[in-house]
Amino acid sequence: MRLGLGTGQQLIRQHKLISRLTTTTTTTLSLIINNNNPTTTTTTTTTTTTNYQHHQNQHPFLINNHPICPIPLRLNNNRSFSMAAQSIQPPQPPPQWDHTPEQIISLTKQAIQDSRDLLNTIAATKPDQANFQTVILPLAHNDLLTTVAEILTFYQYVSPEEALRTAAVEADKIIQEYDLEVCSRMDVYEALLAAQKNINSDSLDDESKRLIEKLLIERTRNGLHLDQDSRQKFNQLKNRINNLAIDFQKNLNEEQGKIWFTPEELKGVPEDILSGFEKDDQGRLAMTFKTPDYTPVIQYAIVPETRKRASLGYDSRAAINVPILEEIISLRREAAAALGKPNWAAHALEIKMAKKTETVFSFLKDLRQKITPVALKEREELLKIKQEEVQNLGLDTDPTKLYVWDYRYYDRLYTERNLDLKAELVKEYFPVSVVVEVILETYQALLSVKFFQVKDAKLWHPNATQWAVWDSEAVADGRAEKGEGFLGYLHLDLEPRPNKYGHAAVWGLLPGYEKKDGTRHYPVAAMVANLAKGTAQKPALLTHDSVVTFFHEMGHVFHQLCSKTKYGRFHGTSVARDFVEAPSQMLENWCWTESQLVKMSQHYLRKDEKLPKELVQKIIASRDVNSGLFNLRQIFFGMYDMYVHTSTDTLDLTRHWCESRDEISLVDSDPAMLSPGQSSFGHIVGSALFSFTHLDQAPLFLFIILVHLTSCLILHFDFFLVGMT
Repeated sequence: MRLGLGTGQQLIRQHKLISRLTTTTTTTLSLIINNNNPTTTTTTTTTTTTNYQHHQNQHPFLINNHPICPIPLRLNNNRSFSMAAQSIQPPQPPPQWDHTPEQIISLTKQAIQDSRDLLNTIAATKPDQANFQTVILPLAHNDLLTTVAEILTFYQYVSPEEALRTAAVEADKIIQEYDLEVCSRMDVYEALLAAQKNINSDSLDDESKRLIEKLLIERTRNGLHLDQDSRQKFNQLKNRINNLAIDFQKNLNEEQGKIWFTPEELKGVPEDILSGFEKDDQGRLAMTFKTPDYTPVIQYAIVPETRKRASLGYDSRAAINVPILEEIISLRREAAAALGKPNWAAHALEIKMAKKTETVFSFLKDLRQKITPVALKEREELLKIKQEEVQNLGLDTDPTKLYVWDYRYYDRLYTERNLDLKAELVKEYFPVSVVVEVILETYQALLSVKFFQVKDAKLWHPNATQWAVWDSEAVADGRAEKGEGFLGYLHLDLEPRPNKYGHAAVWGLLPGYEKKDGTRHYPVAAMVANLAKGTAQKPALLTHDSVVTFFHEMGHVFHQLCSKTKYGRFHGTSVARDFVEAPSQMLENWCWTESQLVKMSQHYLRKDEKLPKELVQKIIASRDVNSGLFNLRQIFFGMYDMYVHTSTDTLDLTRHWCESRDEISLVDSDPAMLSPGQSSFGHIVGSALFSFTHLDQAPLFLFIILVHLTSCLILHFDFFLVGMT
């Protein structure tokens, strides 16, 4: 499962693999981030050499390898973690990322054949012999068989090699098609029904009861209650939808668009940002659509036409996806009808907490009604600044309109003027090499865990890193020497580069679960991000927004690593999709505390200098600045998602995108130049009816915490288990 796509501002303003015999070196978490700072020296705190032995018959498996709502650099070692050198061998070898395109396809096909053989055995079970041991447990095991291949599909998001990405996409499509076959086998379904009838549910634990429930639900949701012709039609529709969704994301990952600007057109954009732009022989500078390039232009470029071109280009960067999304929406409408559902939204929401379309629409409309008056006042204040600037600078733009390309620019100016808070100054105190390390330190303390870097790991890119994560108490008292207290593996891939997933997200690559012999299989997670780039003038520096984003994504990581379930399908973030953001949204609050802000800070030149208290207070005060306008934008995403999936009419998706955005978000656009922003709206194809969830989960999770925490203030996050239910 992939989680992410939540930007820093969004978070702020809303209070698989084959294991092999390897030899590796483990270091403490002085992460190795190459921040291109010529003044920074890199030292390595080496601990012991650990020999990982291949465990025969132990397969790392993956569940739900689909992205959730950017970081790898090389963390410098100016700081070191207070971890003693340990001779610790994890009970499970680390994943090795050294596959060939041919292996990806062959492993995928072999895993599917193994799964098909197991299903044939289950289907041959006589009704009177169908029970938990002969049907249910084998089906739970079948969940894990194809995960050997599913994890290989991760290459499509991170590999610099086109052949590997192409093979991963092909494998993804093969797996998606097979998933439909699995859920469409009537013989297996009949064995499942016979087992349910024969099982005394009172003898089962709650998780096993839930396993039976989910095995039945996923089959009825895939049309097993339909006649054979209708099932076949539904499967054809679903398979086409799945393939289109994969193509949609591939186009996003591999877009390499850019816009050329003259230096005059980029007036106002900080020089250290521009120094990282590609330059042609005419002196023009190329802005890519990666976050570290695009965001500064839309926030700082004084020339309105520059921001307009940047905004329209950004929205159109994946225009090739327009017909793909149109076909997906149309096919989902047909698929819903085949299932007897009024629309796709009704079908998708059945397994979410909201359950009904009426609940979601009511929630979004109520929020919009309450937030709009606040947002109108904020819009008025931003327009005052625009009108003043137009008059003083003689800018060629309508001073009465707050264009979509104006919002981020005047939002920044408003913050600078009213709070005397400049993001460029704040960035100087947040070098990536320091921030990432301190955030990981914070999670170590918060969750009582320890990180050990797996040195010489075979990974998909030199800038990616791999970590073994342990319970710190087991490390301290020596139990780790016996293999106790191991939590799993973490991968970090944080720097922007071509052909890489373009936002921030966490993948639950492999789930944790209880194996047949009673021992555990441990989870594997990966965080992919696109943090700031270092330049010749400055190392990689983070805005506070990006700091919050990283902290948020690490919440997803530890939802994966700290979860402990019996069955892999319930592990970690495999929860109701409208709950999955809740833990991370709660954890963001640490980024708004004075002590944590100071701890994370270090001036990139003056190493002994922390964030001044005055600046800390301004950052905290900025938390709700223009939050009305920002949250209306989030409401627009949710309402667009809901509308296109409940409408019975064929829509002009681009026109509806622009018109709805203007109406709901209180911004203006150029009606003569409609831009297809929906063509890069990843949630709408990967997690339909998920967009509204960023708005409602932090209060929910804070409530859960208050209920579950009693007299103890030590937040040892056993509450991650709430996801199982």
